[in-house]
Amino acid sequence: MNPDLQRLQAYPFERLATLLKGSTPPASLAHIGMSIGEPRHAPPRLVLDALAANLHELGSYPATKGLPVLREAIAAMLARRYLPVGASVDPDTMVLPVNGTREALFSFVQACVTRKPGALVAMPNPGYQIYEGAALLAGAEPYYLNTTAATRFLPDLDAVPSAIWDRVQLLFLCSPGNPTGAVMSLDYLRHALHLAEKHDFLIAGDECYAELYLDESRPPPSLLRAAWETGRQRFERCVVFHSLSKRSSVPGLRSGFVAGDPALLRPYLQYRTYHGCAMPVPTQLASAVAWQDDAHVAASRALYQEKFARVLPILQPVMNVPQPDGAFYLWADVGGDDTTFTRRLHEARNLTILPGSFMARQHDGLNPGSGRVRISLVAGVDECVVAAERIRQFISGT
Repeated sequence: MNPDLQRLQAYPFERLATLLKGSTPPASLAHIGMSIGEPRHAPPRLVLDALAANLHELGSYPATKGLPVLREAIAAMLARRYLPVGASVDPDTMVLPVNGTREALFSFVQACVTRKPGALVAMPNPGYQIYEGAALLAGAEPYYLNTTAATRFLPDLDAVPSAIWDRVQLLFLCSPGNPTGAVMSLDYLRHALHLAEKHDFLIAGDECYAELYLDESRPPPSLLRAAWETGRQRFERCVVFHSLSKRSSVPGLRSGFVAGDPALLRPYLQYRTYHGCAMPVPTQLASAVAWQDDAHVAASRALYQEKFARVLPILQPVMNVPQPDGAFYLWADVGGDDTTFTRRLHEARNLTILPGSFMARQHDGLNPGSGRVRISLVAGVDECVVAAERIRQFISGT
């Protein structure tokens, strides 16, 4: 077996299960799970209807490149939501459907990393553990970019030594961030592109939360727009990843896409034909309908906005929990050990959250997730309010 498999760390939810083993919460309280970022809003009827109407297409092998109707729907969505007027994405060369962002984020690293001594993949810390595992199994080393309150929960790109950037082959950016909810500005993204060109590396923009934000007048920008506006109209050196899991509340559909530089997507498509990850035709057709429609996205986003509006006034008097710019997480400072807080909360209020230290790695003398917890506002509005009340009561001892 690949010896690098031994370097993979336990997934945060495995560690959480171990932490809570033997915990006996009160049976009088129904369990509320707020640890996993699994959307629980009702899937949009138009997607379900399209999926059901096309089940007969399961009788044919799908093409890895995807159907034109799907790629065209994705390209049109990118143009109307993320690009300047008159800008476009070529659906034939700049878009590939993928089976959710997790498999694509992982496989893209395997396709783009050149195995050589000292190769680095840079990533936010805390962040999505797939970035780290993908780097290790591609033969590179992770380089962690700590995100803290002092950096507004964004990686401080200017704090990275030039000698390190010269070894980086790929930079992961996540906006809005998981778990912090921080959004990267166009200026920030332009600066990242400048560094990529100067030091000869690629950028993978994980934008799967980009349709979830609190201020309707300030939707999160895309790396693609930053590229276009800096003269990179073929999105040189960058790709972005999007998913219907968060956008359309269909995590079980396992549907997303990667878009960007055709010089990167062409060999990545070749890799994917060997990888054997073509999306089933019914899924493609249902996905095309989802990417074509924005109304259900706005309705779902409004529910998340309502949750933040109702939960934060309950929690902020008793804990340090800032309002994020996007995504559906609270990144709360518990003022002490995050694992102890998580276990005691479970034992006292039958509520499951995720210790922040489980999402981060020790780097530059600190684990930037320590002392924080991630609270996922994925349940219904009323259940989120009940959960917030339980947390408030637990902290205040009432």
